[in-house]
Amino acid sequence: MRVLVIEDEVRLAEHLQKALKTIPSFVVDLSHDGEDGQFMAETNDYDLIVLDLMLPVRDGLTVLRNLRAAGKTTPILILTARRTKEDIIRGLDYGSDDYLTKPFDMGEFLARCKALVRRHHGRPDPIIQVHDLIIDTRTHIVRRGNKEHFLPALQYRLLEYLAYRQGAVVSKTEILEHLYDYNWEKFSNVIEHYIYELRRKIDDGFEVKLLYSIRNHGYMLKGPAACPDGRSDSAS
Repeated sequence: MRVLVIEDEVRLAEHLQKALKTIPSFVVDLSHDGEDGQFMAETNDYDLIVLDLMLPVRDGLTVLRNLRAAGKTTPILILTARRTKEDIIRGLDYGSDDYLTKPFDMGEFLARCKALVRRHHGRPDPIIQVHDLIIDTRTHIVRRGNKEHFLPALQYRLLEYLAYRQGAVVSKTEILEHLYDYNWEKFSNVIEHYIYELRRKIDDGFEVKLLYSIRNHGYMLKGPAACPDGRSDSAS
């Protein structure tokens, strides 16, 4: 999942980025002022935005209001040093999904971020199940049958994103835009390799195949119902 942190305190922003990157499914971009942050949020498809209220150039509430007015539905977690109920109510009224007041516990921050992403994808349960494949988004353990896997971060990130979108065809471009930061070009030629490795781990040895390659369209994680048009590489 791709996260944007808009925070002008550089050390705090980097600390948040480092903490978020401990979650294998998260990749993080940083911005340090409201104008730049709003531009990044409008021009990229993020799964979560962490937004400080007291920002230079353009304040956080203005950024929040502008993003919602532009139709952006990305979950937004507000960070604020302001503790008055009025400030919190204004943030929620302008369209934020959650808030934390500074200083805050990093464990709580990470838990809230993960919960917002799950809810945004319509899956509040931390356990994602696709047929008999179990993905625990808390522990990042993947199980199918009697096989249990601790996947490398990039493989896990890809599998979790496909699981959140299960039943839908996900293009290579969508994968790159959601799972990698601005240096994603270097990953563009390895998606097929990650798909191959995931298929080897979750499909090999099982009669029912779950991971499909839809020719000229992308990839899909799906239960035992037939793949559209039968266009699949997974059974080959």
